[in-house]
Amino acid sequence: MAKTFTRLGKDIAMAVKAGGPDPDTNPRLRVLIQNAKAANMPKENVERAIKRATTKEQEDYKEIVYEGYGPHGIAILVETATDNPTRTVSNIRSIFNKNGGSLGTSGSVSFLFEHKCNFKVKYKPGINLDDLELELIDYGVSEVFAEDDTIIIYGEFESFGSIQKYLEEKGFEIVSAEFEWIPVDTKELPADQAAEVEKLLEKLEEDDDVKNVFHNMR
Repeated sequence: MAKTFTRLGKDIAMAVKAGGPDPDTNPRLRVLIQNAKAANMPKENVERAIKRATTKEQEDYKEIVYEGYGPHGIAILVETATDNPTRTVSNIRSIFNKNGGSLGTSGSVSFLFEHKCNFKVKYKPGINLDDLELELIDYGVSEVFAEDDTIIIYGEFESFGSIQKYLEEKGFEIVSAEFEWIPVDTKELPADQAAEVEKLLEKLEEDDDVKNVFHNMR
């Protein structure tokens, strides 16, 4: 929970720095507030993060994606938000090296993944998912499906803004919105080898600068 709140705090800080502290005029901040709500982040924490981001004491975070291979050829992407890239790359490299992996260069792994955005919105009575998907194709959406009382929408990374605008204008309540790296193909490992990869993934996720870790292990 604390890790999630820290990640959201950094995302909020970057959104405020880029587009200002008013969610009415900052679409990215607006959706991050919804993400915070979905993660049960206290309202006062959100307000504090927004306020701090407008002051000089707020660190400037950079989003950097590191690419590498884990044990047994598993491709790994590590999303970070850091105020000290030198520290972060050193830590990430050390974690890879100590756990049977190796840090690669930019582009060495990302071609094995598709960069997507996804939205979770509350189900609206009377909505036809096929019609919704057909309408959203023009907005870069590739998949629409329902889980319980939630509609899940996947689209191109670059289409995030236009999809968000469409959903808001059509009166959908956005529960959360995220970016994902989805593997084009996955690799299955026996249990003992998979455990080695899991150990590396856990160590990466424990690092304070790491936001998300994606891989192509089935």
